[in-house]
Amino acid sequence: MTIPSESIGSIPRPADLLDALAAYRSGDLDAAALAERQRRAVADTIDTLVALGSPVVTDGEQAKPSFATYPIADLPGLAPDGVVIPFADGHQRQLPRLTAGPFRYQVYAESYLRAAQQHSPVPVKQAVIAPSALSLLYPADGIDGYPREAFLADLADEAERDIRGCLDAGAHRVQLDFTEGRLSLKLDPSGGVLDSFIELNNTVLQRFSEAERARIGVHTCPGGDQDSTHSLDVDYPALLPKLLQLRAGAFYVQLASEPDPDKVLGVIAEYLPAGATVFVGVTDPIDPRVETAEQVRDRVLNAARYLPVDRLGTCDDCGFAPFADDISTSRETAFAKIRARLEGTALAAGQLGV
Repeated sequence: MTIPSESIGSIPRPADLLDALAAYRSGDLDAAALAERQRRAVADTIDTLVALGSPVVTDGEQAKPSFATYPIADLPGLAPDGVVIPFADGHQRQLPRLTAGPFRYQVYAESYLRAAQQHSPVPVKQAVIAPSALSLLYPADGIDGYPREAFLADLADEAERDIRGCLDAGAHRVQLDFTEGRLSLKLDPSGGVLDSFIELNNTVLQRFSEAERARIGVHTCPGGDQDSTHSLDVDYPALLPKLLQLRAGAFYVQLASEPDPDKVLGVIAEYLPAGATVFVGVTDPIDPRVETAEQVRDRVLNAARYLPVDRLGTCDDCGFAPFADDISTSRETAFAKIRARLEGTALAAGQLGV
């Protein structure tokens, strides 16, 4: 396939893993037994992606509690009453609140990557949470003896270590999940919060060489949890020019669920940094209907009207289950959509003669 195609990250967990997670939380399953269930789920996920013809795979985030909170699992000094993320259907997710410093990751994504590589005959990409998302852990009224500036310095160091560990371990690409970017414009329409997010993320990205940044991507979407979004109502072109200021070599852009994809593509074409690749979303994980290969093909061909084909790739709009307890999409539906993405991308590549 000459047009690259990659998954964003999460795949719905199999039923036996969901049962194991529930048993672990209730004290009926120990950590070793849970880890074995997670290992099997990772192996099965990768086997299925390879069988579908995916040239690059992820571990499906089978062992992550969520795409956002994996670094702080079991971190001392957290309270449960942090920032609330409201979704369009009325449900909420809530981040914890940091109560003490210094801030240190408890888990680094390299551990997930190395576990996945043991099962994969093809390159593995690794998703990591953007430091801007974790900056939301710090409370507005501060922490005695641990000023925000000190927290942000620690956070930048930890985020760099998270990314660098994956690069050094041979990740095909490291993808920063930046779903809070669009949400920030809902929380602060002035754009001040978004500007602070971009600045923090670039503080980390600028620590990498140009060759390393070529292997670092950024994913944006309006959220995807329990078949709902948190910021699809925010005007996408208000985000994209600033998003494309990030010092990354690839951008994974939700597009299949956009009501006006041509408008979005026009903005991307105008602001796309030199040398960067854009992976456009061609399947919608929160839509229960499985796209056909022909629908995907047509979405790719439309994107090629705006973007150079040699800088164009495809992806899913979002992960299929960013939080471990999200069962709104079946595992079978997720893999069917991925198959359509791969087949449709190949059809478009053939029609474009690349």
